[in-house]
Amino acid sequence: MALRIAFQMDPIQGVNINADSSFRLAEEAQARGHELFVYTPDKLTFDEGRVVARAHPLRVQRVQGDHAHLGPEVRLDLAALDVVWLRQDPPFDMAYITTTHLLDLIRDTTLVVNDPFWVRNYPEKLLVLQFPDLTPPTMIARNLDEIRDFKHRHGDIILKPLYGNGGAGVFRLDAGDRNLSSLHELFTGFSREPLIVQKFLPAVSKGDKRVILVNGEPVGAINRVPAAGETRSNMHVGGRPEKVSLTDRDREICAAIGPLLRDRGQVFVGIDVIGDWLTEINLTSPTGIQELERFDGINVAARIWEAIETKRADA
Repeated sequence: MALRIAFQMDPIQGVNINADSSFRLAEEAQARGHELFVYTPDKLTFDEGRVVARAHPLRVQRVQGDHAHLGPEVRLDLAALDVVWLRQDPPFDMAYITTTHLLDLIRDTTLVVNDPFWVRNYPEKLLVLQFPDLTPPTMIARNLDEIRDFKHRHGDIILKPLYGNGGAGVFRLDAGDRNLSSLHELFTGFSREPLIVQKFLPAVSKGDKRVILVNGEPVGAINRVPAAGETRSNMHVGGRPEKVSLTDRDREICAAIGPLLRDRGQVFVGIDVIGDWLTEINLTSPTGIQELERFDGINVAARIWEAIETKRADA
């Protein structure tokens, strides 16, 4: 059955077709005969009871620079579509949160992936707090004395914005570091949000594993190894992707969190695991599909679409 699908995402014209997961999802959907549209979040509107978007029909091809062909702009009633993909990148700010509230309004007729209600209520650095046995020592705080006490207990810590993304603003403060007060002053000077503090995990030097789950089940993982002299493993700051297998501990983590993700409509999720510890559960705009497909020779995008097509058939 052909589906009518819209991608809510950042401009598709600027994506890297060899790395971007949204492009890969669109490519697979097109191959399966589905009708595609695309729009940016600023084109989403609530108008007298209807949720609409000024969107473009979309056709994709794997030719960088000529990879997205957009048709004339149309005004789509999103409640008349089969699927809307919530795929814009963070920051997870009030603009992002507002789009989840608007997309909530079409949940009775349109499958929104991932479910916007739970994307809004499960920010990646907060959802892990429900699984303290799986995570490293963690603190969410704004008060400097509390953060100092945590650092005193653990010595070597990671300090980062609670709603940051892509490795931005991530600092390692080891036992001899004297910059905590200055960094706290910097962060609290431009934001009222708390910070997240975690015990530093030396195993990060061997990689920060991204495990991809589809409908709560792990399908594989890639390892992201930090560049020399770098704490962050994010690929856009120099992290190197490597082939890696799922360990028994990875499967234990997935078994613990998978049912919750499935029950909350989180079809495509990427979790971050350092050593034996879960550090983030990424719901907003997970990545890693293309790297995993290249390393393991599996069609991850097809598995995601099979899960979505089944949900639509059962609706």
